[in-house]
Amino acid sequence: MNDDLKYKIALSLIPKIGHITAKKLVSYTGSFEGVFKEKKSSLLKIPGIGNTLAELIVKSDVIPKAEEEVEFIEKNNITTIFYLEKDYPERLKHCEYAPILLYTLGDANLNSRKIISIVGTRKATTQGIDFCEKLVEQLKAREHNPIIVSGLAYGIDAAAHRAALINKLETIAVLGHGLDIIYPASHKKLAGEIKKQGLIMTDFPSKSIRDKNNFIKRNRIIAGLSDATIVIESGEKGGSLVTADIANSYNRDVFAVPGRITDEYSRGCNNLIKSNKAAMLTSVDDLEYILGWEAGKDKKENIQRDLFVNLSEDEKLITEILKNQEDISIDKICLEANMPTSKVSPILLNLEFMGIVRTMPGKTYQLISPIYL
Repeated sequence: MNDDLKYKIALSLIPKIGHITAKKLVSYTGSFEGVFKEKKSSLLKIPGIGNTLAELIVKSDVIPKAEEEVEFIEKNNITTIFYLEKDYPERLKHCEYAPILLYTLGDANLNSRKIISIVGTRKATTQGIDFCEKLVEQLKAREHNPIIVSGLAYGIDAAAHRAALINKLETIAVLGHGLDIIYPASHKKLAGEIKKQGLIMTDFPSKSIRDKNNFIKRNRIIAGLSDATIVIESGEKGGSLVTADIANSYNRDVFAVPGRITDEYSRGCNNLIKSNKAAMLTSVDDLEYILGWEAGKDKKENIQRDLFVNLSEDEKLITEILKNQEDISIDKICLEANMPTSKVSPILLNLEFMGIVRTMPGKTYQLISPIYL
């Protein structure tokens, strides 16, 4: 049995341990197993670990469950991604309450340059589904090729996944339960197609209780994986509005499709727009404008080549650092460039004005077109 994985799973099963606390525990104890070998008195010496949490760790009985989960994972060819591993989604890593461990089936680049979430009501109208399909089709036609993230639910979620599959785009389904089941059961075939062209993901182990709150909890992953969350249809209340609120709390862009004030499943979207919690989305043009995406490649190539000629030596150094990484924090840039923050900040701002760099969620930076620099 994979003991390292066993203790990673065990750590994720202890209540009240988020990714920040987990990282701290592993750092102080030296290993995942070490967390469970430490005495309570030693755990209490770790900053931020109080009596309640230390008691939970030393008295936990999660090891047997973790052993069962390792067997389930190995039997079903499930991949796990721990918070400290390089394959962990970088966007999600910057979110509060990001899960310690992810369970996945399939394959997708979780750090792709363009990832969007599409969510909405389970009781989608014909108009809502039609808008969803056309939006994804246009994103493909304009060569953005984003990964489409949703929750495998009825209505807009299923429409988003199917549209991605039809347009040969990768898609990620985030579940509110373990990988031992698919809910709703009628979406088993759809889930199977997603595994072939994307990924099924959850932070819940097998045999988890299928609880309403778990589906709300999984929305933090849907919002955290993406650059932007799009709400296509929603009533005045619903899980998609929760996802939008979470995305806003992560400083991610949120879009909502407007509708007539008399339409029940446009009320949630209209309220998001009215309260300035979402930008109005009527076509792919709105998405491109706010996210800074440009259709096609030729125009961007010419702009970037011209700009690069006029860069200073320090600006060239920063772009070279960004060229080798998807997203990078200003602290890492300062470290690699051997420059103080006071010098790097205005350089990044200037590069952003020039259209070479953009600010990403989580206070990270990204080169817009590294292939041309």
